[in-house]
Amino acid sequence: MQASKQHRSSGMSKRLHYQPMQEVEAYCLPPFRVLDHQPPYNESSQSTHSTAQSFRERYCTLESSSANGSYNTLYNSPSTVSFSPNGSPVSQHDQDSHYQYHSPDHTYGSSISGSCITDDATDFKYKLKELETAMLGDSNIFDNYCSSLQNGASNTRPEVDSWGQIMDSISKKDLNQVLVFCAKAVADNDLLMAQWMMDELRQMVAVSGEPIERLGAYMLEGLVARRASSGSSICKALRCKEPARCKEPASSELLSYMHILYEVCPYFKFGYMSANGAIAEAMKDENRVHIIDFQIGQGSQWLTLIQAFAARPGGPPHIRITGIDDSMSAYARGGGLSIVGKRLSKLAEMFKVPFEFHATAISGCDVQLENLGVKPGEEALAMNFAFMLHHMPDESVSTQNHRDRLLRLVKSLSPKVVTLVEQESNTNTAAFFPRFVETLNYYTAMFESIDVTLPRNRKERIDVEQHCLAREIVNIIACEGVERVERHELLGKWRSRFAMAGFTPYPLSSLVNATIETLLKNYSDKYRLQERDGALYLGWKNRDLVASCAWKCKPGTD
Repeated sequence: MQASKQHRSSGMSKRLHYQPMQEVEAYCLPPFRVLDHQPPYNESSQSTHSTAQSFRERYCTLESSSANGSYNTLYNSPSTVSFSPNGSPVSQHDQDSHYQYHSPDHTYGSSISGSCITDDATDFKYKLKELETAMLGDSNIFDNYCSSLQNGASNTRPEVDSWGQIMDSISKKDLNQVLVFCAKAVADNDLLMAQWMMDELRQMVAVSGEPIERLGAYMLEGLVARRASSGSSICKALRCKEPARCKEPASSELLSYMHILYEVCPYFKFGYMSANGAIAEAMKDENRVHIIDFQIGQGSQWLTLIQAFAARPGGPPHIRITGIDDSMSAYARGGGLSIVGKRLSKLAEMFKVPFEFHATAISGCDVQLENLGVKPGEEALAMNFAFMLHHMPDESVSTQNHRDRLLRLVKSLSPKVVTLVEQESNTNTAAFFPRFVETLNYYTAMFESIDVTLPRNRKERIDVEQHCLAREIVNIIACEGVERVERHELLGKWRSRFAMAGFTPYPLSSLVNATIETLLKNYSDKYRLQERDGALYLGWKNRDLVASCAWKCKPGTD
């Protein structure tokens, strides 16, 4: 009996190896899971010295109210900078200012003033004083700022307490440090300092430059959005429910961007393969398997698993997949969940696997027991949370705490295995400034990894970064409360949540680990795979980026 089990496990593991799968290409959607419930944004170009109402319109907001206060004066600059098609700064005068954000052929409206750096510190201070007086009247904001630094009254961290450090970072074009200084000024509500550093940053970022220059463009836009309207307008724009009105890319284009991102970096393949390995191991002796995927996206995670079950010694089980997905994903998919069901059904038919698909087009926040179609005692349950739970609001956002509510609901169904794949980042409950620094560090590694496989001068890379990554970045930086949907947690926190819900770790398959190691050899030797405390971590250099683990019900808690 034991030998039979090992034989089954080995046979299925071989089918879980990464493979191009040209033979099933006609039956699958581009292999990428939608990481957000909302389609990406694409802002139209407008002058940033507009009213709060025009700012709202620029970000295609359909239902938001005007931001409190006016920042018109701050953005009224006689000199401007834009990006040339190669991503370098180009001076422009006597016109409204924008910088390239969409692509070298499209602009994204953000005001840009000329540099106020001079070789003479006294001259600089005089010019800044003139600017302050012009904007705010005869006040002492700049003098008070310098005085607070000298007297140690500032509550900033030690590394940002020196004016000399700020000047030195700008003169050296240390983009990473200037971004941090600017974020600290925004966090401290230092209006004048934040605006001045934003103006300097606009001349340092480029959407076709080094990884930090490209990331800097999106980090800066998040700061601008947060400073101008506390993020309200842009965050509501990110949830635009009429893509055509919001000038979104065509669904076929968006799907293409997702496919490119899936291919150029291994993060999603890693997550899907590790989760599938745990499910295959848990279900190796089951005749009827019900997989509930809480964010099925394109359904591509299940292509290799269906094939693995087809190769199982003794024949495949009957597989039923319940696909849950917010209706917002339908735009990227080009239609409803029926598209996913039909294509998975065709694939299963080709491999002679008995298959059913159950579509549940609702948000994870709305999932109730009756939506899952569970048949107690008739099938073995597997629950899949891949890149999904971080979108669920927790106790810090809502008393309903859907993040923990879903885990308790799942536990009540006594599944054989529950898989979790999440980005290894800490942005959920962190205050704005540490959240900004964490986002900067995390996405620096992400952008560097993309740089290895996708040339900087390719328009596709700009589109991928804008439509698949920039939205996440801006949401984390500019939004708060229920509008901030990107709320990542470190695996240590997820462990606590699963343990409190009544789960214990389920061991991952060592055979799958070896398969992932082989996969990574196709990319770069800078990727790092580590197994720690029963979980798998995929990182770039010394930064963990994605974590994967599996869980089962704690004995005696059913």
